[in-house]
Amino acid sequence: MSIVASRLGLGPLPAFLDPTSPRPALRVPVTGGAHMWLVTEYALGRMVLSDKRFSRAAAARPEAPKWQAVNPSPNSIMSMDGAEHARLRRIAASAFTAKRVADLAPFIERTAAELLDAVAAGARPADLVSGYTAPLPVATLGALLGVPAADRPRFEDSVVALFGVADPVPDGEIHRARHELILVDYMSALISRKRREPKDDFLSVLIRANDGGTLSQAELINFGLALLMAGYETTAGQLSMSVLALLSGGAARDALDEKTIEELIRTTPTTPVSFPRVAVEDVSLGETVIRAGEAVIVSLLHCNHDDSVFAEPDPVGGRRPAQHLTFGHGVHHCLGAPLARLQLRIALPRLWQRFPGLRLAEGAGSVRWKDGLVTRGLARLDVTC
Repeated sequence: MSIVASRLGLGPLPAFLDPTSPRPALRVPVTGGAHMWLVTEYALGRMVLSDKRFSRAAAARPEAPKWQAVNPSPNSIMSMDGAEHARLRRIAASAFTAKRVADLAPFIERTAAELLDAVAAGARPADLVSGYTAPLPVATLGALLGVPAADRPRFEDSVVALFGVADPVPDGEIHRARHELILVDYMSALISRKRREPKDDFLSVLIRANDGGTLSQAELINFGLALLMAGYETTAGQLSMSVLALLSGGAARDALDEKTIEELIRTTPTTPVSFPRVAVEDVSLGETVIRAGEAVIVSLLHCNHDDSVFAEPDPVGGRRPAQHLTFGHGVHHCLGAPLARLQLRIALPRLWQRFPGLRLAEGAGSVRWKDGLVTRGLARLDVTC
């Protein structure tokens, strides 16, 4: 699929995602000669993301239109509707508690400090992607899952190889398939170990649900892989793009408070469009009628920049009346959003506290965008400290 550059300064985008489109819903060509409806208006986007008449499960069927070559797994929580989705989400929510996320803060603080120490001692210019914005999320996810410290180097290498943000490698599909098998095998072995020696971590809670008969072994492994897929690339991309926005003057570096970081999440969404949904009956979106069987995607990029909602600056001392859609909306709202926010709220201020004079390195190659358009981020970000 061809790529166009966004006038919003957000890097490569799918060709159908015209950043200047004024229409709230338009029919766009996608992979294999198929078409989808692209929704660009905030109110209509929220409706699509939360309305049960738009099905994620139907979009995962082989015959459904796709905007990318990869078919979503029908066994993933992200590709389910109704009771099955609710069952898995309840189990995941019981493991992904606010306390468990908050308890990771000291680990994230310590890991960020160690990574910044290594950046300070390393070569110049320093690549912040390989040195900071990519390794921090994978280390955090390993801690959440309960990966033992001795296993983390092998675990992190496989995650980076499978979901990596760096430049592609020769025979990339074979490379990814091999590391997917390595991760599946590792997760199976880790599950067996945690059955014998349970801990207070995400994976141990899921294992208890599995042993109670509410979660199958395949679902248990899929949960772990889905967490890595949804939590690594997106957070790594969000961190790298937020740093780039700050280096480019997109926000005040000396005021990296919660509100400023939330604005960075809104204005630089890692995922430019939502997962597809298929209408299960005719649905009116404003003046447009989506027919049963037609696929719809929501431009999170457009919706988050909808001037009718976000034109005014953030109110002083308060919050916006509307929430951005970077983490989705409705029953598929991202369970990992609190963990992503926690990492950004720690990682960004610590970076500037450590390197107050941080700036982009000179040269055209200092910023390189990663391959792939499903989740965006940088493959390289060279800086001088």
